[in-house]
Amino acid sequence: MQIVYSRVSTATQSLLRQRHILTEAGLLVRTEGVEGFRPADGVLLFEDPATTSKIPALERPAFGKIAAKAHPGDTLTVSELFRLCRDLLDIHAVRNWCQARGVVLRVLSGPLSNFHDLAANDATTTVIINVITAVGQFQRDIQNELTVEGIAAAEAQGRYRGRPPVLTGADVEVVRSTYTDQGASIAALARTHGVSRAAIRTALSDLLPDRSVPAG
Repeated sequence: MQIVYSRVSTATQSLLRQRHILTEAGLLVRTEGVEGFRPADGVLLFEDPATTSKIPALERPAFGKIAAKAHPGDTLTVSELFRLCRDLLDIHAVRNWCQARGVVLRVLSGPLSNFHDLAANDATTTVIINVITAVGQFQRDIQNELTVEGIAAAEAQGRYRGRPPVLTGADVEVVRSTYTDQGASIAALARTHGVSRAAIRTALSDLLPDRSVPAG
């Protein structure tokens, strides 16, 4: 059995990039409709939307479902390693979990994508995972540090305003009426209201299944 796992950190992020990677690997199939993708035959798909990577992989809701379905010989696949594990401690916890259950662990993109089984219990695999994961963590730490410094500098100059606010109740009604009455696209609505496309889709969630989504 092929088991696929996807995750995004916030409600405004999209699973689309991961779904494209998984589709290219033959694990998902394009379909008509709003979602646009479904698991291929013999594939179980588990997703953790709006789940921060600060929660260890094994403690996330979808992973509990994976544990109930996984059997020896199954393959657990993720599009990118950081969707599953944030740091070295987490990747080793997942590797131990896979080893204990006889599950193969695969990543489809990035420097570890050439490994047939990242859960393989050999010295070479372990050393390479340690090095690549440690370097990735270092890069994220540096980026976070620079981001914090940049925000602090902007605040000191009165230029930092934070993220745009999410849609309010009144704005939601405007978005919905503009979408239904004028046929405005999701992209156009996002630009007009200064929010992400995901925020617009959330406001239109009960309208989208019953009509085609405007391009953009």
